[in-house]
Amino acid sequence: MSAFERYLTVWVFLCILVGVALGHLVPGVFHAVGMAEIAKVNIPIALLIWLMIIPMLLKIDFGSMSKVGRYWRGIGVTLFINWAIKPFSMALLGWLFIDWLFRPMLPADQIQSYIAGLIILAAAPCTAMVFVWSNLTKGEPHFTLSQVALNDAIMIIAFAPIVGLLLGLSSITVPWDTLTISVILYILIPVAIAQVLRKVLTADGTTRALDAWLARLQPLSLVALLATLVLLFGFQGEQIVKQPAIIGLLAIPILIQVYFNSGLAYLLNRVSGEQHCVAGPSALIGASNFFELAVAAAISLFGFQSGAALATVVGVLIEVPVMLSVVWIVNRSKGWYESASSVSNNTRA
Repeated sequence: MSAFERYLTVWVFLCILVGVALGHLVPGVFHAVGMAEIAKVNIPIALLIWLMIIPMLLKIDFGSMSKVGRYWRGIGVTLFINWAIKPFSMALLGWLFIDWLFRPMLPADQIQSYIAGLIILAAAPCTAMVFVWSNLTKGEPHFTLSQVALNDAIMIIAFAPIVGLLLGLSSITVPWDTLTISVILYILIPVAIAQVLRKVLTADGTTRALDAWLARLQPLSLVALLATLVLLFGFQGEQIVKQPAIIGLLAIPILIQVYFNSGLAYLLNRVSGEQHCVAGPSALIGASNFFELAVAAAISLFGFQSGAALATVVGVLIEVPVMLSVVWIVNRSKGWYESASSVSNNTRA
């Protein structure tokens, strides 16, 4: 994990300060960027999102899905958490905290938009940073790779229906045309580009060229992320200055969701008899979010200045510290996890 990634939360805080300041000092620049749209797609942001997403998708080898049967318990648990529990639990937490408990403390016209952002955040399982978390828990790399590849394949067809369903249940008008464009633009096309590039770069049977490209693109990807955040906070600056507690309030359901889903995945793996080296990354994949996609989708669906965009950015803000805390819990509890007789028997077998 690079120093830049380790201190991502610090950089996000700096982006908040820079974005809010620039939003007040040069509002015309931000309005010009906001108006650079074609078919409701903001071109500058689309380019930045591609710079974020494609290097991460280059790491995914869809051929690894042939190995999913080897870790069927962990795969089953993670799929259950990612697609049957996580988006719906986040919707429930959003309704409970944002629409009820925190309603008096939040702008009334943004309540439903905040909930929409939380739902979008939870509907996209993490792709790139999971490899970092898995490595920190000494996770089984083949399981991590095959699980992420499977999730990405599912996301192409499941992201839009799940988001549309939950937004509908939240009484939010679903702009299906924009949602469909978002899936094509920010999932399908980047996946296709990344896989073509990956095939070209590994044509010699090694990953040397691929690793060299990733070394060059990874810093660019992080810079694109931070530039996007500056733009977002530039548009959100006035709202944040008026009510700075909004970020803290939005973080609460996200934190609960992360610990709930990671804990549930960890326990289900233990009950099923899965090894700890699979249970660790399974819990982390079950809890973390593909925040780059979430930010892009929220901007496309609701705009820069929406509560939905701000809610997804809060996910970026807390991603590193909260996931490092889950890594710490997984590592510290390894002895307890492996004390289960079912796990011991499975390991010996």
